[in-house]
Amino acid sequence: MAGQQFQYDDSGNTFFYFLTSFVGLIVIPATYYLWPRDQNAEQLRLKSLRRVHGRCLWYRLRLMKSQQSIVPTLKKAALLFGWAVFIFLAYKVSKLDREYQEYNPYEVLQLDAGASVSEIKKQYRVLSLKYHPDKGGDEALFMKIAKAYSALTNEESRKNWETYGNPDGPRVTSFGIALPAWIVDQKNSMLVLLVYGLAFMVILPVVVGTWWYRSIRYSGDQILINTTQLFMHFMYKTPTMNMKRLVMVLTAAFEFDPRSNKEAIIRPTDNIEVPQLIRELGNINVKKKEPPFCYPYSLKARVLVLTHLARMEVSENIEEDQRFVVKKCPALLQEMINVGCQLTMMATSRGGFRAPRLTSIENCMKLSQMVVQGLQEAKSPLLQLPHFEEEHLRYCISKKYKVRSIQDLVSLKDSDRRNMLRFLGEEKYDEVMAVLGSFPHITMDTKLQVLDDEDSNNITAGSIVTVTVTLTRKKMAEVFEKEQDPQAPAEETNTEEAQGDAAKNKTKVWQNKNKGAKKAAKSKKKKLTKKRPVSQQQAKGDKAKQANGNVAGNEVAVVAKEEEEDLSDKGSESDEAEGNKDSPSERDEESDKQSDTEVDEITGDDEEEWEALQQSIQRRERALLETKSKVTHPVYSLYFPEEKQEWWWLYIADRKDQTLVSMPYHVCTLKDTEEVELKFPAPSKTGNYQYSVILRSDSYMGLDQVKPLKLEVHEAKAMLDNHPQWDIPETEEEEEDQEDSDGIEESEEDDEDND
Repeated sequence: MAGQQFQYDDSGNTFFYFLTSFVGLIVIPATYYLWPRDQNAEQLRLKSLRRVHGRCLWYRLRLMKSQQSIVPTLKKAALLFGWAVFIFLAYKVSKLDREYQEYNPYEVLQLDAGASVSEIKKQYRVLSLKYHPDKGGDEALFMKIAKAYSALTNEESRKNWETYGNPDGPRVTSFGIALPAWIVDQKNSMLVLLVYGLAFMVILPVVVGTWWYRSIRYSGDQILINTTQLFMHFMYKTPTMNMKRLVMVLTAAFEFDPRSNKEAIIRPTDNIEVPQLIRELGNINVKKKEPPFCYPYSLKARVLVLTHLARMEVSENIEEDQRFVVKKCPALLQEMINVGCQLTMMATSRGGFRAPRLTSIENCMKLSQMVVQGLQEAKSPLLQLPHFEEEHLRYCISKKYKVRSIQDLVSLKDSDRRNMLRFLGEEKYDEVMAVLGSFPHITMDTKLQVLDDEDSNNITAGSIVTVTVTLTRKKMAEVFEKEQDPQAPAEETNTEEAQGDAAKNKTKVWQNKNKGAKKAAKSKKKKLTKKRPVSQQQAKGDKAKQANGNVAGNEVAVVAKEEEEDLSDKGSESDEAEGNKDSPSERDEESDKQSDTEVDEITGDDEEEWEALQQSIQRRERALLETKSKVTHPVYSLYFPEEKQEWWWLYIADRKDQTLVSMPYHVCTLKDTEEVELKFPAPSKTGNYQYSVILRSDSYMGLDQVKPLKLEVHEAKAMLDNHPQWDIPETEEEEEDQEDSDGIEESEEDDEDND
């Protein structure tokens, strides 16, 4: 029976196969993920943004970085070297001889397949004389010749060769290990053990441990866990946080501490430059001894943020540190908002737990806008535009124009806008208009409903209310185009109004037909409702007589008589119709038709609700499965050091109680349109409530929107205890008895109808 044998690769051929596969598994994925993207595409993108974002700090830094960076070149060189090694190994493997070759005795004896026995013996004699060891021939080759001769002349050897491919019978199966034999050589054993021990017992645990201890310090949003705990402590301690306090808490984050973050730097020159900036800024609570606000890293970060908001010029060293601090602020403020939401939910679920006020969370959103735009809270939003300075604002806020916001500037006529901005040259004015045209214009539509309920429009106490908000983004340039051509919309509205009046005046055929059917099906109660307008009109006629004299009174009397005659005619028609339908069969047919129409209406409504429910479910599933890009539109920011995308916060708040109704949803994928569902529990008490749907930008100042949301809460329906659905028989016998009794009752009713 064939055995198995494991042996190391003495020739090294198998090791080359292994090495080629290993290098290929590294080089191919690395090329896909690490090969630098097309630099021309990035240059073209930056070129297209130049007209609008050419003055932005991040744009100028990006151009400098693309010109000075050698990282793409190094990546390309490393990947090309890896491909060179891979190609060399593949070429080496292709030139290796195959170790396993099929044994063929005819080739050994240098004969054609199927040679006769006499030819085999003759050839064997010739080769024996030539290669026999006694004649000075090769002994190993002579052994192969003798083995081949035996395989072709000996019956048993020939049978083994035909069956197993070897004259000696089945061979031992050998497996080559893709490692050179020198690795397991006795001489190199200590060196190999030392390398293995160093690699797997020292280097690997150190690398994995370092990665693990660094990763557990950060949250999912790459914020230090200690920073999150710091924010939670101070937001719980001070529920109402003003802007000055908020800046102090923000700059106390451990991301700015060199002991927690190696990117943060404390320079020797800080002892000279930071106090000088403090004197220029004024009162920034330097003497506050509360830790960590009194620590040097926190004080420096606070000074850098405040100088950024004041648009002050700083030295090169301080400017580099300032860019680092400012880059971190939007992510830290988002974490602070998340912490505020967590505390709000904890306060809602638990009693006696203090939640941060709405002003604190909204101040975080405002501070994010201020940091991105490099503006203080009290400054005008118009300073976000290029070439606008403090001395230019007096032209805008004059009594003639009264422009204080971006919306006011957009709503001006082009001639008035050009006249107001006459202090700008033609090129500067065109640049301002290009930047203003790139600003976002958001329209917000809301829909209030209770999903998974029979009546989705009826909001009951304690139900889960879903507010579906549809956001549509357009550029301000499109608003300009609409304002420049105001006649077309006016003509459209006029034509729409004319069509609407014609539709109202025109009598529709289907309405006349339905009137007859409704008259025949009306009950006495509906007849009484018909007579109510007559009494109201008679009362109006009496009042008109008293006020306007006999002439007006006569006119009203004539009109009243005509209406009474019409009503009497209608009444006689209905009486005749009822008289003609006195037979039971006709009444049954009428009731059947009416019930059929009611059933059709109910089924139609159910189908519409079912389709709406299925669409909402499919929309949620797509939202869960799809991963939308967070690259939306670049923000125009003159002083922010890196490219920022347009993101928004959407939430529902109670302005009266200064509380959050729904948690802020961070909209990061709004390119053209986005649909967001905000859910919150309805109040436990019935009544009318006034909420606000608020949309805030995290990058632009003065573009926030507030839309009122009215909520009418009704009393929840009482649960039925004795519903027939729950009358389930306990045994099969009771069920059969119940069916028999139902059948007997039905038969008795049929007999009574026949009688």
